[in-house]
Amino acid sequence: MFDIQNYYSFIAAIVVFQLIPGAGTIAILNATARNGIRAGLGAVCGTLLGDFAFMIAALAGLAALMQQNPFLFELLQYFGAAYLCWLGVGLMRTKIEPENGKAEPKKSASVYFKQAFFVSITNPKVMLFFVAFFPLFLRPNATEMTLVAMILHVSLISLVYQTLLVLLGNTLTLKLKAFPLARKIATRLAGISLVGFGIKLAINNR
Repeated sequence: MFDIQNYYSFIAAIVVFQLIPGAGTIAILNATARNGIRAGLGAVCGTLLGDFAFMIAALAGLAALMQQNPFLFELLQYFGAAYLCWLGVGLMRTKIEPENGKAEPKKSASVYFKQAFFVSITNPKVMLFFVAFFPLFLRPNATEMTLVAMILHVSLISLVYQTLLVLLGNTLTLKLKAFPLARKIATRLAGISLVGFGIKLAINNR
């Protein structure tokens, strides 16, 4: 179908990839927990744009160029790791005030869009994944339209999954607000997770 080899395996692989928690998932859930659905959807758009940019870059041969330039690749990895750690430390240092009926200070969805985009675009392993992933499902006589179809499949499935993640995350957040420590625990865990991802990136780059 769509000249994609092993089409149903291709779909299943995308779904499995989405189910694996990553920095993008943390960014989406954090935005949703802090400012609701609109903020969460802003983060979704940022993550999707970052992934889309990597898919285009992978197909354009940018990944091959980076693999031939280890210094550039290593520099980008450390930059991404440092940024994730910076975001995580910021979350862990955030002062959590009692609810007292006051809502979380509102921020534009564009703020979370930019944060999620930066988290996505500074993770070069996403691009390397796409470089290794796409060829597995390409027929020898595949055309440019096949590549376009593959990108659209990944983007659409990601959009559906991440939107559901926002809706479920928002519902869970509203329920957890009944517990005094829920917001503090969620924020701290998000911070620790981001720092963990940053450290893991840095260690894997050694």
